[in-house]
Amino acid sequence: MNSIRNRRAAAPLLALCVVALVGGAALAQRQFVKAAAGRPEIKVELAGSVERGGQALALDKVENVKPGEILDWRIVSSNDGTGAARDYKAVGHIPAGTTLVAGSPAAESGSVVTYSIDGGKTYAAQPVVEERQADGSVKKVAAPVSMYTEVRYEWSDALAPGGKLSASYKVRVK
Repeated sequence: MNSIRNRRAAAPLLALCVVALVGGAALAQRQFVKAAAGRPEIKVELAGSVERGGQALALDKVENVKPGEILDWRIVSSNDGTGAARDYKAVGHIPAGTTLVAGSPAAESGSVVTYSIDGGKTYAAQPVVEERQADGSVKKVAAPVSMYTEVRYEWSDALAPGGKLSASYKVRVK
């Protein structure tokens, strides 16, 4: 009789141990999945060059640039982490005293290029400005390229671990 009572008393304790064991295993599995997913670690390199005498000279080797010269900017993003970087974007600044060369932004396939005219607050494929008409009405028109302040590249595919993405654009010195 005592043996039956001891077994009945031990049953809830045994059930509690089973629940704790199963719960602990589920938690450990969830933590393992998170660790296996990894984290992206993005490194970005920006390099500029100017063409002189048929040669591309790195901007860090040039003392100054002259009006009319074209500067070629290249952005290379690499993922040195263990997880993919989703919804990755790279932004190139258009320096003061320069103007974006229309049609020069380029990147790998699967990228969308947008532009900002307000210092990077908003982006659009074709930024617009309001222009007052002779009759006093206001009309939205395409902003001139000379107003562009940033160029942004967005990739539809994730930047995989060990992967690289590159983008480039050119500006003309005023």
